[in-house]
Amino acid sequence: MEGLIEFFENVPTTFRAGILVGGIFLFWVIEGVFPLFEFGYKKVRHAALNLILNAFFVVIGLGFAGILVWSSEYVTANEFGVLQWIEMPVWAQAVVGVMLLDFFGAYLIHWIEHKVRFMWKFHLVHHSDTTVDVTTGLRHHPGEAVFRMVFTIIGVIFVGAPIWIIFLYQSISALFAHLTHANINMPKKIDRAISWVFITPLMHKVHHHYTQPLTDTNYGNIFAIWDRIFGTFAEVNDIKELKYGIDTHMDPEENDNLGNLLKIPFQPYRPPTDAKFGESSEIEITKGRK
Repeated sequence: MEGLIEFFENVPTTFRAGILVGGIFLFWVIEGVFPLFEFGYKKVRHAALNLILNAFFVVIGLGFAGILVWSSEYVTANEFGVLQWIEMPVWAQAVVGVMLLDFFGAYLIHWIEHKVRFMWKFHLVHHSDTTVDVTTGLRHHPGEAVFRMVFTIIGVIFVGAPIWIIFLYQSISALFAHLTHANINMPKKIDRAISWVFITPLMHKVHHHYTQPLTDTNYGNIFAIWDRIFGTFAEVNDIKELKYGIDTHMDPEENDNLGNLLKIPFQPYRPPTDAKFGESSEIEITKGRK
């Protein structure tokens, strides 16, 4: 474990870039061999659009990097936060730290983005993708980086996370973003078994259905436990019945145009279809697991 700590305290930029690029390449190949859906789209153009959006997102995120590092140094120096108050072995610190950062930096802010109209208008750019594949995990409006980084910093302060746990969390988080968005036809039994603990490709695809109530389920990124605890877990009997996108922005002229995607948060609000569990028009839904 000491080696793990030392590595992530001084994690090389090449390693982090390798996870980003290598993860995309790996799942790009797998989804090409075992696709869940046959989209028949211009895959390279689709990827280029999402990568450009991600480049803007990263630039904004880097603006908060100094605050993130300072927050970590402050809480560890002043022994503030869960990991500083409760004595535990290093392996437990890693597990608890990553889980709690996943809650604040992924689940909680994701749930809030779906509930606060102003924030939703930025986040719906991610949901506007009608051909969800490995690059969809990179498709975020640059303004959303502000929300994500603020909640990650809040998580760092609450957790009392040393820098090595932050970099460990970010590495795992990036890998799961690739995996869960990849257009992979994973066997349902295997996917369901894994989804008791971790977010899986089929579980997250439910979240990308184009209309409520499924849009407002399965918010997690790494751990499925948060969706189960807070009652936001859902599954469908036939994954092939899913339709990607968001019901308020299904026009290709809107969701496949970089300029328009960047302007969406500043356009008039369009209310989504307001459906409740059990009232979805075409898909049989299970909320929780019987």
